[in-house]
Formats: sequence, C-alpha cells, structure tokens
Amino acid sequence: MTCTAYLHAIGTATPTHDIHTAFVDWARDRLPERPARLFERMAARAGIAHRWSVLPESAGSPVAAGGFYAAETLPGTGERMALYAAAAPTLALAAVAALAEQVALDDVTHLVVASCTGFVAPGVDQIIARRLGLAATVERTLIGFMGCYAAVVALRTARHIVRSEPAARVLVVTVELSTLHLQASDELEPLLAMLQFGDGAAAALVTAAPGGLVLERPFSAALEATDSLIRWDITDRGFAMHLSGEVPGRLGGALRDPALIDLLTRGVAVDRWAVHAGGRSILDSVEQALALPPEALAESRAVLHDCGNMSSATLLFVLARVLHGTPVRHGVALAFGPGLAAEGIAFRTAP
Repeated sequence: MTCTAYLHAIGTATPTHDIHTAFVDWARDRLPERPARLFERMAARAGIAHRWSVLPESAGSPVAAGGFYAAETLPGTGERMALYAAAAPTLALAAVAALAEQVALDDVTHLVVASCTGFVAPGVDQIIARRLGLAATVERTLIGFMGCYAAVVALRTARHIVRSEPAARVLVVTVELSTLHLQASDELEPLLAMLQFGDGAAAALVTAAPGGLVLERPFSAALEATDSLIRWDITDRGFAMHLSGEVPGRLGGALRDPALIDLLTRGVAVDRWAVHAGGRSILDSVEQALALPPEALAESRAVLHDCGNMSSATLLFVLARVLHGTPVRHGVALAFGPGLAAEGIAFRTAP
C-alpha cells in the first residue's frame, strides 16, 4: 500500500541586486526608434517591477562601466559558468535556510535539485549536500535543462520517492541564475524574452508525515509541432533563450481542449490555481482559456511583479504563497517550458 506525500513548507531566496530598470534602459537604447517605443510600452505592461541578479552590485548596473556585461564583447560561457558554480549553491543554501526556519531538516534521506541555467561538476547537488553537511548516503537527483516546468518534475520525483519509501525525507531545491545569460541582441523579440527573467531559489520538504499540502496525481502534456517555440541554445556567449511571441496563443488554444482540461481537473471544481509566472501574457492566456476570475492567479501575478520569471524556481514561489493562504480543496499547480510542454500536479491542503 502506497502512502501519501506531503509538501510541508517552502523557503525562498533572491539576490539583493535589482537589475530590472537597468535592463529596460539598456534594451530600449539598442533598438531603432519605433521598436524602442514598442519595447517601452510592453515593458511598462509586463507586470514586473523587480528582477534580482547574483551579478555584483559594486559596479551598479551590470551593463555600466565595471559591470559584468560592460565590455563590447560579452563574457564567454566559461566565465558565466564559473560565476554559476560560485553563486548557485550560495543562493540555494539561502533558500534552504529560509525553509529551515519553518520546519526541521534533520535526517534528510534524499536531495532533488532542479537547475537549467548552469553546469558544474561535481554537480550543484553535490555542492549543496556537502555544504549542508548531509550524510554521504543521501540519494541525490539532479534535474537539468528542463526549464520552467522542472519544479513540477522535482516535486513529482519527491512524491514518487515518498510513496515508495515511507520513511524518506526529501529536500527539494530549485535554483536558477537566468541573468548570467544576457545576449547582445538588437532585435525586439529576444529583448522582450530577456525582459522576463531573474534569479531565484526555492527549497521544500516532502515527507509522508501529514501536514502542509497533499501532493496528488501529476500529469504531463507535450504540445505537437511546438519544438521551436521555447528553447535554450548553448552558445559561446552563454545560453541564448528563444521565447516565441506565439507561446501565449498556443497555450491558450491547448487549454481550451476538453481532453487537456480533463487531464488537468479530472472533472472536479478547482478552487486554487498555482500557475508558473512565465509572463503577463502567459498568465492572461491561461486566465482567459480556463475562464478564471481575475483573482484566481493573484499569487502568480504577485510573484511575477516582485521577482519576474525565475525559471524552475518560480512555481515554488507561487506555492509558498498558497501554503500561507486559505485552505485548498482541489488545487492544480501548472508550469510550461521547452517543448512546448505543460507539467502539473494536483494538490490540496492536508487535513
């Protein structure tokens, strides 16, 4: 007989360097007059007030003199990965510390880490485990390069572990440093894509002991003929994000499909949606396609406003707000990413 998996608490962390306004100014100045005016209007309507970066604050803006991106030729991938290796574990540990203020983290048996914005070996999972002083026997899983929906994959993995090993205590960590991948573009669409992303980390504890949120059935859906809509290209100058303007429309169309709606809801009335804050237009598309009231995505819009899109960490920031909100009878956590694919998991407040 399988047991139930519970998500007990979530700790979150962002760096202290707010780079949103500096990026908007930098990007606007790279465009001709008409596209620049369009960019400025879209930036003002993006629903984002802050995006945080691990890039050093000492030079002010990362694109100003002395900043990481100040030179005419931007840093190579090796230099960016060196910064990832130093900064990603530190930010992840800040999220774990925030989690430890809410729940005891003794006797962790499994560590599941999701990150798609950098590579290092030994992996960020090993670095985190070592710095936390976890036992050498802790089982580690590293979920890499799955993008924004990796948070769902991490929670799903933790759920499977707990359901098969009732004594397991699974520490889930997501950490993303998207601001390490600025590209020297002078085209509107890639600049609008980069406008969305910031850095952040989140940590959660999943066990079989009752409390927090019950993690119920997970689900996955890959949309056909969408491979080119969201992708990361690894280049000599970092990871180049491609986020097509077609994404909101394709998502909205898919979410109107009765078969996909049934996959998401299983015929029950959903009273709480935790949707990945991928961007204002994506949240608008989800809201319209599912005929949700304006307040249904309040937690997602608040995270977008305060932090931007932090890739895989974002959904856990949304769920952290859900945990401290009103009780949930039937909830759905939903995220989107490369593929184009949707990953989700049902949840409810524990009795």
